[in-house]
Amino acid sequence: MDTTRFFLIRHALVSPEARAVLYGSMDVALCEQSLLDETQLYGWLAARLPAEAIWVTSTLSRTRLTAAAIFAAGYPAAAMVEEGDLVEQHLGEWQGIRHEELVQRLKHPAHPFWPHAGEEEPPGGEAFSQVVARVGPVLERYASCHPGRDVVVVAHGGSIRAAIAHAMRLTAHQALSFSIRNLGLTRLVKQGDDWQVAAVNEEPWIASPPL
Repeated sequence: MDTTRFFLIRHALVSPEARAVLYGSMDVALCEQSLLDETQLYGWLAARLPAEAIWVTSTLSRTRLTAAAIFAAGYPAAAMVEEGDLVEQHLGEWQGIRHEELVQRLKHPAHPFWPHAGEEEPPGGEAFSQVVARVGPVLERYASCHPGRDVVVVAHGGSIRAAIAHAMRLTAHQALSFSIRNLGLTRLVKQGDDWQVAAVNEEPWIASPPL
């Protein structure tokens, strides 16, 4: 039975200016200092990721730039396919507001580990449950079209949580309990009709043996 392996990486840390607000699906810049400080982590990813993989990013520049940094660290440069349905949650009218302003706009109690609930739908935006609904079909399509292949996905905390939710059949509330680190590696496996979560936030000091 063919197995498709997904290697999902959250983009690098964004700029301090962006981190001061809810940026959601805004196209914000990466933190230049962080790019310099995490050179070793990019090198580890370049060595850890499987050779000759299919590379996929969202349409936001921070994912493409993160992939480019991995290539610069030693992974052979590969063509990248952009998938719009892998972008971060669209926060509608919340995008660009400061974090402390959010509490006054919520209609539901905030999630214990996230600023808003999974069912909260920002005005003009989307609920996290809708992110799960659009990310899942992308994974299924790649598993169907590329059986037996390795797929590297450079995406966002929200879309990676959504991928885990799809694989484990979690509710949006349950999926928001996952903390997805910048440059952390999450591995999913699709075999037949079944999904396996092989790792979440794999990093050098907790890495499994080389592939």
